[in-house]
Amino acid sequence: MNTIPHWINGSPLTGTDTQPVFNPATGQEQARVVLGGSAEVDAAVTAAATAFKTWSESSLSRRAQVMFAFRQLLVEHEEELARIISAEHGKTVDDARGEITRGREVVEFACGLGDVLKGSFSDQVSRGVDVHDFRQPLGVVAGITPFNFPAMVPLWMHPIAIATGNTFILKPSERDPSAANFVAGLYQQAGLPDGVFNVVHGGKDAVDAILAHPGIEAVSFVGSTPIAKYVHEQATSHGKRVQALGGAKNHAVVLPDADLEFAANHITAGAYGSAGERCMALSVAVAVGEAADGLVEVLRRKAQEVKVGPGDRPGTEMGPLVTRAAKERVENAVGTAHAQGATVVVDGRGLKVEGHEDGFFTGPSLLDHVTTEMQAYQEELFGPVLAVVRVDTLDDAIDVINANPYGNGTAVFTASGEAARRFQRNVKVGMIGVNVPVPVPMSYYSFGGWRDSLIGDSPIHGPEGIRFYTRPKVVTTRWPQQAHPVTAGFDFPTSN
Repeated sequence: MNTIPHWINGSPLTGTDTQPVFNPATGQEQARVVLGGSAEVDAAVTAAATAFKTWSESSLSRRAQVMFAFRQLLVEHEEELARIISAEHGKTVDDARGEITRGREVVEFACGLGDVLKGSFSDQVSRGVDVHDFRQPLGVVAGITPFNFPAMVPLWMHPIAIATGNTFILKPSERDPSAANFVAGLYQQAGLPDGVFNVVHGGKDAVDAILAHPGIEAVSFVGSTPIAKYVHEQATSHGKRVQALGGAKNHAVVLPDADLEFAANHITAGAYGSAGERCMALSVAVAVGEAADGLVEVLRRKAQEVKVGPGDRPGTEMGPLVTRAAKERVENAVGTAHAQGATVVVDGRGLKVEGHEDGFFTGPSLLDHVTTEMQAYQEELFGPVLAVVRVDTLDDAIDVINANPYGNGTAVFTASGEAARRFQRNVKVGMIGVNVPVPVPMSYYSFGGWRDSLIGDSPIHGPEGIRFYTRPKVVTTRWPQQAHPVTAGFDFPTSN
C-alpha cells in the first residue's frame, strides 16, 4: 500500500498516523496519507522561515526564471498529473486536464510579476522632496485547499505567493493529496530552493496548527462557508491576513428570447461537470416566463444523455462523487426535494456502472417546480443536481438571486443586450456570465464572490492576490545640498 508523505524542506517526511485514500470509481482503498499536526506544521514553518531569508532577497529575474521552468514542467507532465487527480478525485481525465490548464494560467501571470510589482514615483512633492513606494513579501504564508480541485485551487495561491518573495505551506485535502506532492516535485525540478514550498497533510489538527502558528503571516482558504467563517475568525484572532472563499448557490437565468438548445447545452455542462463538485457549478436554472416548459424538456433530454463512468474511461463525461458519504448525501437530497413537492424530471439515484458496482456513482438529477423554501434550493448540494425555479420576469429572477445568502457566480442567457446589462448591474454577485455558464475569470482578474461566498474582503489571484501576499512601503526622501565640499583624505583612518 502506497503511503503519501508530507513534503518539508525539499524532502518527504513520513508519520505513523494515516488514513485511507480511495479510488472513487471502484470504492477501494488505494493509498494511505500521513496526517500531521502541530509538530509537522512547526517543522514546515521552520523550513519556510529559513528559506524566506534568501528567497525574499532573490531578484525578480530569478523568481521569474523558476516560474517559467515550473510552467513548462506543468505542460510536460500534464497527462501524468491529470491521471493522478482522476484516480483520487474521480473526475474525468479531460476535466482534470482543464483544471491544470486553468491553474497554469496563474503561473503564467506570476511569470510577469516583475512588471506588475513596479511601484510609483512622485518627483518634487515639496521643495527637494520625492516620494516613492514599493511592495515587499509578508514572510511564511499558508494555503488550505479543498478536494474538488486538488491542482487548480492551490495553483491560484502559491505561484503568486512565491513569485512575490514569500515562502509557502500547503495543507491540501486529505481525500486527494497526491497532486500536492507531485507539484512539489515539479517545483524542485524547476530550481525552487528547498523550504520555499512545503506540503503538510492532515485534518483539523493541521488546520488549527496553521491558524494559530505565530510564524505564519497569512492564510488562504477555499471551502465551505461554515469552515471559511471558522478559518477567518481563528486566523484573524491570531493576527493573520486571511483570504477565505466559501460556498455558493449559483443561478443561471434563461430568458424567453434565449436559444434554448444553446442555453441547455451550457447549463447541463455547468451543472453536471465535475459531478457538480465545484463552487462555480450551476445548481439552479431560473426559467423566466414562457421559457420554462421548453427549457425543462431540453434539459431533461440532455441530462439523460450524460455519459457516466470511471474518469479514465474514454468518452466518460461525468465521474463518481469523491466519497460514499457524498453520494448518499446527494441522493438523499433528491428524495427530500420530491417529498417537499419538487418534480423529479430525471432521477440519478441508484445508478450502477458495470464493472464498478462499488464506486461512488450517482447520475444527473433534474428537479422542476423547485421553490426557494425547499432544502434542494437552500443548501449547497455539491453534486449533480440541477433545480429549476420558475419566475415571471427578469426582475423576479434578479430578486431570487439577491435574496439568496450566497453571491459567488451567476449567468444569464439572452439575446437582449438591455436585459444582460440590467442583469449584470443589479445582481449582488461577484462573478457574472452573459451566455457564459461558469464565469471563472482569467488569471489577471481576481476570483471572489460576495456575501456568504467570500468571508472578509480578499479575493484570490490577479491584482487582489498580489496585494494580499505583499505589503506596501512608502518612502519620502530629501537629499539636501552640502554646505561645504566633501573631500577624500589620504591619511591613515582613525576613530577621531
